[in-house]
Amino acid sequence: MARLKEIYQTEIVEGMVKKFGYKNVMEVPKLNKIVINMGIGEAKENAKILDSAV
Repeated sequence: MARLKEIYQTEIVEGMVKKFGYKNVMEVPKLNKIVINMGIGEAKENAKILDSAV
């Protein structure tokens, strides 16, 4: 996750400052939390699916 935060701070924030004309870096919206969900309901029928999800 540190890589995503670094990319956000170096590339995304700079792009948003240029695109939206922010005068201060503190005006740029911040990311608080990134959540990735994966549905593995079929794993109860097939254990191999659970292994591939891990």
